[in-house]
Amino acid sequence: MTKISDLKGTYVLDPSHTTLGFVARHAMVTKVRGHFGSFSGQATIDGTNPSASTLSVTIDVASVSTGDEGRDGHLRSADFFDAEKYPEWTFVATAFDVVDEDTVKVTGDLTIKDVTKSITIPFDFTGEAKDPFGNTRVGFEGRTEVSRKEFGLVWNAVLETGGVLVSDKIVLEFDVSAIKQA
Repeated sequence: MTKISDLKGTYVLDPSHTTLGFVARHAMVTKVRGHFGSFSGQATIDGTNPSASTLSVTIDVASVSTGDEGRDGHLRSADFFDAEKYPEWTFVATAFDVVDEDTVKVTGDLTIKDVTKSITIPFDFTGEAKDPFGNTRVGFEGRTEVSRKEFGLVWNAVLETGGVLVSDKIVLEFDVSAIKQA
């Protein structure tokens, strides 16, 4: 079985098999999930020398989808993402800490609305496989929590019963499939 230390090469995110998503608490009682349908990303992985690895991801903010077009339009507006003024979010890794043969913590700079904060995302390596088309694929799953207010996403509404409509804490979720480049 392949381990993180066995990985070496350049990999490109496969958007049709990758989910870059988020979860927010809504009205203090339930969760709303969303994802981005358009993004690109590339990693150069050196499993034996993680400090030589690189990762960069660019997300098209207007591609947000929560399953409700009205909510998606509100998220694209100046109240939240302001997609017209800030069309892209980026993540650029600054450090890789291999925890064990199946886990790596990736630290990097996340930029949303021209605000850049360092975040750390623990990723579980889910494996490597050759697909029916001859591509070598790797998979990773990760999640982390951020404060949306720290990125200038401050819109909210106070509820009659107390609390607010949208939580400050947002869980970012990643289910990644990447294809090794020749």
